[in-house]
Amino acid sequence: MTGPLARRRVLRAGAVLGAAAAAGTLGPVHRAAAAPGAPGEPARWPTRFALPDGFRPEGIAIGPGPYAWFGSLGGGSLYRASLATGHGTLLHTGTDAMSVGLKTDRHGRAFIAGGASRRLRVVDTRSGRILATYEVGAAATFVNDVVLTPGAAWFTDSTHAQVYGLPLGPRGELPPARDVVTLRLTGEWAEAPDGGFTSNGIATTPDGRALLVVNVHQDGGSLLRVDPRTGDARRVDLGTTRLPDGDGALLLGRTLYVVQQKQNAVDVLHLDAGGRRGSAVRRITDPRFRIPTTVAAYGDRLYLPNARFDVDPTPTTQYDAVAVPR
Repeated sequence: MTGPLARRRVLRAGAVLGAAAAAGTLGPVHRAAAAPGAPGEPARWPTRFALPDGFRPEGIAIGPGPYAWFGSLGGGSLYRASLATGHGTLLHTGTDAMSVGLKTDRHGRAFIAGGASRRLRVVDTRSGRILATYEVGAAATFVNDVVLTPGAAWFTDSTHAQVYGLPLGPRGELPPARDVVTLRLTGEWAEAPDGGFTSNGIATTPDGRALLVVNVHQDGGSLLRVDPRTGDARRVDLGTTRLPDGDGALLLGRTLYVVQQKQNAVDVLHLDAGGRRGSAVRRITDPRFRIPTTVAAYGDRLYLPNARFDVDPTPTTQYDAVAVPR
């Protein structure tokens, strides 16, 4: 999620490096039927599928099997869709807090950024049970996106110059609340004035030693490399490329995909190993994009939820997700 337009929609409406999707006690949503597939791998899988009416999708996570999980700005429920059929089911988590960015891990858990609720939640994807909740930040905090590393889950705060870390044990054990890290962003980091919307998507550098954070305010939209030990942030040299609408970020090898949501595009960047320099490779566009926010990959496809921030959300507003070739 990015920018004042998206944030106004949220407020007006009331507001890892691994993944898991497991079967559980999920209620069916019959509307989410598959659209016809297109040539590719797997050839007959749909390249578009419907999400529940009024769901207001934002985050997406995939894997390790062919299942996508979606978070909702309209509440705490998650939605699981089969990539093979396009059919899906709702997973009720028993909370009204919004679900913005999310990632899933091999232990069957979803790590969820809770937006204006200021909560970091960890949910069992089999049952919907909330395994842990951590409250962070201050009154105006908006916890936006998350990335999983082998030793931690890191979350961005779109209205404060800091990120939050959940240190994980050697077997993925969740930390007590006292161990949550609030890491101030320093160095070359520039925050929007008066609590304006600043940071958004988050990924890791190709060598895994640092974080990459999208800053939609700085110098017309930048990518900054953050040292997770000190918070020192340095701008990544992307040449003339700017990320004013940068939202979700996905790293695959040395390729970084950044969703430029209001531009209905995904910018593809090639990075060096340390994540200090990068160059634009191409731009992905598609007539089916309707303000996509985040991106996940399976096989040779990218999957994106359409957030439709250009319309007022209602209980009958239709939403979908689309797949495009990597």
